[in-house]
Amino acid sequence: MKKVILSMAVLATVAFTSCKNEAKKETKKGTTEVVNEMATTDFSFGVRGNCGMCKSTIEKAAKGVGGVTSAIWDVDQKKIAVSYDDSKTAPMAIHNAIAASGYDTEKVAGSEQAYKSLPGCCKYDHDMVMNVSVETK
Repeated sequence: MKKVILSMAVLATVAFTSCKNEAKKETKKGTTEVVNEMATTDFSFGVRGNCGMCKSTIEKAAKGVGGVTSAIWDVDQKKIAVSYDDSKTAPMAIHNAIAASGYDTEKVAGSEQAYKSLPGCCKYDHDMVMNVSVETK
């Protein structure tokens, strides 16, 4: 008889413990959404160039700078619009990268060696006006 009572007590303890653990497993887990907002700075400056190939090279050079989020060069205005994270780079780094690819900017002359290796259509006039205002009709 003692064995039967002892067995029932053990089974009741196991069943009670099992129910307790099931209740713990059913707790909801919340999710936390983390939003990393990056503060970007926008600016534009003049860059000499002639054609679509120039556009591709100039934009690629600017986007190659860490922290640059966008770069769009306007072939008619001879101007690039850049957005960048100012905690990762500075405007002069972008000027220097474009100049290293062979193109003059408002602040930095293009690398002569890189300029000489540009395709013929990309060999711009070094006296070309940059950052041109274009009137719309």
